[in-house]
Amino acid sequence: MGYEYFIARRYLRSKRQLRFINIIMLVSVVGITVGVAALIIVLSVFNGFNSVVTNVLIGFDPHVRIEPVRGKSVAVSDTLLRMVASDPRVAAAAPYIASKALLITSHVNRVVLVKGVVDSTIDEVSGVKKSIVLGAFRFHDTPEEGGIVLGLALADRLGTMVGGEVSVVSPVGVDAMMTQFGQPLMRKCTVAGIYDSNNKDYDAHYAFISIESARQLFQFGNSYSGIEIRLHSIKDAEDVKEDLEAKLGGEYRISTWYDLHRDLYSVMRIERWSAYIILCLIVGVATFNVLGSLTMGVVEKRRDIGVLKAIGATRTSITRIFMFEGLLVGILGTAAGLLLGTVVCLLQQRYGLFPLDPTVYIIPAIPVELRWTDDLAVVLASMLLSTFASLYPARRAARLLPVDAIRWE
Repeated sequence: MGYEYFIARRYLRSKRQLRFINIIMLVSVVGITVGVAALIIVLSVFNGFNSVVTNVLIGFDPHVRIEPVRGKSVAVSDTLLRMVASDPRVAAAAPYIASKALLITSHVNRVVLVKGVVDSTIDEVSGVKKSIVLGAFRFHDTPEEGGIVLGLALADRLGTMVGGEVSVVSPVGVDAMMTQFGQPLMRKCTVAGIYDSNNKDYDAHYAFISIESARQLFQFGNSYSGIEIRLHSIKDAEDVKEDLEAKLGGEYRISTWYDLHRDLYSVMRIERWSAYIILCLIVGVATFNVLGSLTMGVVEKRRDIGVLKAIGATRTSITRIFMFEGLLVGILGTAAGLLLGTVVCLLQQRYGLFPLDPTVYIIPAIPVELRWTDDLAVVLASMLLSTFASLYPARRAARLLPVDAIRWE
């Protein structure tokens, strides 16, 4: 770096400098520290909530879903299932049947999405079996009646518990019933289990029955609604989707866990970027203080600049001196803010400094998750703003004529 860095460091620590300039420099460092720390903390909170939402969603939904492009059902052959399951990234794959239906109890009626699955393999493609809080995920179907698994919120609205009876009315026979020429397809089911997925939308609108009962109720024959796939790692979801699209062609629609909730994640991404841009303004305001203090420093050090130019310092060297001074302020503030933000996040992870009401939220405290990519983005933004703030006063200093600068005082 040469003598430019040495002079910049001496100027920054100089006691001969105007006290007012020193105060502005200190305010600049504090402002950058606060801005960087706020960015680190807010982005970590967004990461924490994103992870919580993702864990809840993928605990219920599959990682990849295969559905027909046209119609509501598709023939699923053993060859297709073997082809899907042969991928080393796939942990399990299973067909399912899903349709809306009317659930009737002696207290109330509810229209929900009824999903037909195989109870012995459901835990391989979904985490709903792990969410059972009452009873068990076992249907024990008989020719007369079957079993059904309800969400906690849905069971509460229906006024039923484990062992209670629920009638499932299929929409297939509704047209015939309206014309009084037939009866709707109906099946009595006994509540075998109740699950709590920590997602009120799922718990209030999803019910599970056996795939045989679903085929009978919804008249699917030998077809299915699609195939649900569980992967060893959700990071492979997009790659698996591309491979399946290449193999299966346009007859099937392939959706990843992200595609199933694209609107939600889009909103979260917009909020994240909005928070990043707004909080960068805090750092921007602090760097304006750097610009002001350096500009006043150039005025105060005018004679020094003239002497340096007279003994051979180039415009580039003078520019570097004041650029280095501004960058040192940025580095100090950024490093302090990065340390402060990281410490606050680590304390929140360990001790839960900012708790949440457990009766309202599914988590006991505000979640935080540190990511090195966020730290890098914050550091780059802070240093870029500091560089821009230092550019004008540095160029102004470089334009001073040595004769005019030495005569000044």
